[in-house]
Amino acid sequence: MPTIETKYLNELRTEATHTASGKTLITDAPIDNKGKGEAFSPTDLLAASLGSCMLSIVGIVADNHGFSIEGATLKITKVMAANPRRVAEIEVIFDFPLSSFSESQVRIIKHAALTCPVALSLHPDIIQKVIFNFK
Repeated sequence: MPTIETKYLNELRTEATHTASGKTLITDAPIDNKGKGEAFSPTDLLAASLGSCMLSIVGIVADNHGFSIEGATLKITKVMAANPRRVAEIEVIFDFPLSSFSESQVRIIKHAALTCPVALSLHPDIIQKVIFNFK
């Protein structure tokens, strides 16, 4: 069984269905590439996947080590390149509201984020700029 089934809806829009859950998401081509920009673009999803993967893996390792990252957020900025048109850089800025992380926990957090499966799957030419803010 496929993981995702995607259909073209016309006007540079697609609908992807997660086959196990039935959940769907819509993509649009971005405005700067003939699209409407009314939904995530495929390259937006690539950047979002990196951030979601990092945050999820950090949550898993924090739980495994007995501490919480509750309230953690991140902001993602995607930078495109031309010739060929591609994602050139993804900047991920983490904000952790808790200030009580030990040095060991900070190392665990950073290592987990930087070695998540999506981060390790991206082509090495894509710059992954990751900033960690511990308040």
